[in-house]
Amino acid sequence: MANHQDMPLFNLKAVVTETGLKPDTLRAWERRYGLPTPTRTPSGHRLYSQNDIDLLHWLLARQSEGLSISRAVEMRQRMMREGNENGRNAGAATGQALPSTAAAAMPHMGNGFPPQAVSPENDDILQALRGRWVDACLRYDEQDAEHTLSEAFALFTPEMVCLQIIQRGLATIGEGWYRGRVTVQQEHFASSLALRRLEAILNATPPPTRAGRILIACPPGEEHTFVPLLLALLLRRRGWDTVYLGANVPLQYMETTIGATRPQLVVLTAQQLSTAATIVDMGNVLLRERIPLAYGGVVFSRLPQLHALVPGHYLGDRLENATALIEGLMPTPRAVAAQQVPTQAYRDALAHYVERQPRVEAAVWDAMRASAIPTRMVTTANHHFGRMIEAALSLGNIDLIAGDMEWLDGLLVNHAGMPRERTLEYLAAYLQAARTQLGAPGAPLIEWLATLAEDDGSTQH
Repeated sequence: MANHQDMPLFNLKAVVTETGLKPDTLRAWERRYGLPTPTRTPSGHRLYSQNDIDLLHWLLARQSEGLSISRAVEMRQRMMREGNENGRNAGAATGQALPSTAAAAMPHMGNGFPPQAVSPENDDILQALRGRWVDACLRYDEQDAEHTLSEAFALFTPEMVCLQIIQRGLATIGEGWYRGRVTVQQEHFASSLALRRLEAILNATPPPTRAGRILIACPPGEEHTFVPLLLALLLRRRGWDTVYLGANVPLQYMETTIGATRPQLVVLTAQQLSTAATIVDMGNVLLRERIPLAYGGVVFSRLPQLHALVPGHYLGDRLENATALIEGLMPTPRAVAAQQVPTQAYRDALAHYVERQPRVEAAVWDAMRASAIPTRMVTTANHHFGRMIEAALSLGNIDLIAGDMEWLDGLLVNHAGMPRERTLEYLAAYLQAARTQLGAPGAPLIEWLATLAEDDGSTQH
């Protein structure tokens, strides 16, 4: 199946209208430089693809930056040669040709992406395109953002554009949101554009060519869909049959879904401690069904002690390498049990905390009322801290909260606007509320909060 970007659909008049180039200029570039390369109809008329149009836009952009057309064409042709060389090496390593939709520049996944052999010159271009895309998203300029990505796809493989420009660009925007420099509306706008582009590429991929089905989803409570969608795209372009379920997949329907799709492997991703806990819940369901689980996400990089608690195969700290690890599992996938399980004391503490949590938070409200902290700040703190506590108790290790405390502190200070000294006051109030409302069954949480308060006190003296 041909990539829709390569289909010759546009006549000369349409290209002139789209690019602003004169017909004589187009013919001269084709004759002198061999670019673009339109298809000819039986009657001799030129037909151009979307890739041809994107290439022309890129050449015009380089001209506007001061490059001569001959120098811009030379740069483009060098990139194409480097991409073809990478493609030949990949084909030799696998013993087969890569599909045409791989744009002949994707290295063999047996060694993972070595962030795709980016030359210094290409890295400069990628950084510039990423900066333009981020800037356009922050200005809500959809046309400029889409045009920037079209230029990028005309130059680089979809894998490189998705990883080097879109993923890293979203990470930059996400960090800006966390630091309070980017609004949630800007972050949502950028994410929406990114997801829409990925879905379009995914829909254009050819049918699977490799045996075995892979189910990809977010566990209950996880709303961050970019990483699993990108993983589905990378695997689909490698020829795998992937079924993508999206965000917040309910646990109670997982057995039915497995029966309907019959996957050889299920892949789940989580970005937060709370959803790492729901991956464990879902992993236990899969283990009973003898379906292998592979998992990943930023929380597992931040808290490596989580790996022993999940009944599945960890996909590593880098998305670029995850596809290789999945391909290594697919020939003989096997379900594996977790290395550690929560103790009975933790299970009791979790049940008691869930039952008494409203009382604890009400006591925190009463204690914080005199501090004149805005209602929204206490609401934000209770929501996030409560989820962290429940997840840590569910996973059987209250110390897991410590790994997320810096994140929570930054969220409250940078995003919710809570002064740093107020976060310490909030934690002291939570300790007192836990002591009065939880009692002995809440010992794991109370002891941890008391230790945290002692550490804060010693730091202040």
